[in-house]
Amino acid sequence: MIQDDFKFYKPCTFLQPYIRYYWVFKSNRPLNTFTFPIGCPQIIFHKQAPLYIPELNATQDTLTVSGQVNFSSHLYADGNIEMIVVVFHPHAMSTFLNVPTSLFYNQEVSGYSLGDKSLNELAARIFDCQDYTLCIHHIEKWLLSRIADSLSTAAYRIERIGAAVRQIYITPQIPVTELSSIACLSKKQFERLFHSFVGINPKEYACIVRFQKALAQMQHQAGEEINLAQIAYTSGYADQSHFIREFKKFSGYTPMSLLKVSNPYADLFTDPV
Repeated sequence: MIQDDFKFYKPCTFLQPYIRYYWVFKSNRPLNTFTFPIGCPQIIFHKQAPLYIPELNATQDTLTVSGQVNFSSHLYADGNIEMIVVVFHPHAMSTFLNVPTSLFYNQEVSGYSLGDKSLNELAARIFDCQDYTLCIHHIEKWLLSRIADSLSTAAYRIERIGAAVRQIYITPQIPVTELSSIACLSKKQFERLFHSFVGINPKEYACIVRFQKALAQMQHQAGEEINLAQIAYTSGYADQSHFIREFKKFSGYTPMSLLKVSNPYADLFTDPV
């Protein structure tokens, strides 16, 4: 009997500035899906079969830290999938891991390689726990235990980079000099901190945001006639050809060809909870 279970969980109020959401997926059938850059790093707990990513020729560990990526990829599993995922806001993961998010760029890193005893203990609790709500409780308890020390030394940096990220959401074409001004940092300081916290440089991250904004418009225009020129303008692309070129870079498809094979979904601009 085929059984799939997919559920989202909202973080507690205190963690909402740092965590976008948690999600749980359980399935007893093989998985073969195609994913795009979403602009948010993640911690993944695989209670059963991990996922294989052919583009990296890598299989995720049972405890995996997934960083920012700038390419589309396939995800494969033979079946018996059971995973719990923490999706961070773009600039927030290093607050809890105490290492730069840039270390995970375009990589699927074993969480055990970090040498973090408390993270390893959390993974053990998750793997022993059969109740998903209780698993989320364990995760939130760990997150809350890690945040106090980090915020005491880096709160102002986190908020400044967060303000810049939020501005990129609104106007992805904004110059880096203006972003550094919003963050009240020199351009050099801003680029260094942005790369450390977000895991990717500001210009490249803005490209991912533009792509996600375009996906969001295509998602909301489902069933309607798609106006590529309008989407390009609203998403911050220089022109329609720029839009099509970057869209294909991140998705492997032109916008119109993607519509023929799947329904667009903009993770970065969709609140599932």
